[in-house]
Amino acid sequence: MGGGPRPAVERGVSQFKLAIRKAAESDIADVLLIEQASFTDAWSSDAFLTSLESGHMRFLVAQEDLGPGDSRLVGYVIAIVMASEAEIADIAVAPSHRGRGVGGGLLDKVTANLREVRVKDVYLEVRESNAAARALYQSRAFRQVGRRKRYYQLPAEDALILRRDLESE
Repeated sequence: MGGGPRPAVERGVSQFKLAIRKAAESDIADVLLIEQASFTDAWSSDAFLTSLESGHMRFLVAQEDLGPGDSRLVGYVIAIVMASEAEIADIAVAPSHRGRGVGGGLLDKVTANLREVRVKDVYLEVRESNAAARALYQSRAFRQVGRRKRYYQLPAEDALILRRDLESE
């Protein structure tokens, strides 16, 4: 246990209005900007469009409310559902919004969605050197179950395979 939902914005961090919703095709340009700012081996626009169209994928975006009729996309998550298992295939937060609870909010929302479709286990890979992401995943009850040698390129680095057991929570 101990991996339940947490607030979307952590204590001690400036409060802002965050909405998490299903992604739309009109979000792809903003998603690409965040992806390219986050990863050296970024996904293409076609990969994101395929994610939108697939019935086996959950593609959510986080947007900050800036005032009446104005908002900005600040993060996204994509999960692939395969029967009783799922994989977090991609998750990123705009550099300007990291450390403000966006990633946790996205993980909490997609995990709730995965529970609704009876997913029992959620997996993901993370760069071994990505301490911030590893801390986030640990705070959400993900535990290391394996390693993929030299999985990442640019630079070459091992991936840690993490798993979260939703069934026992």
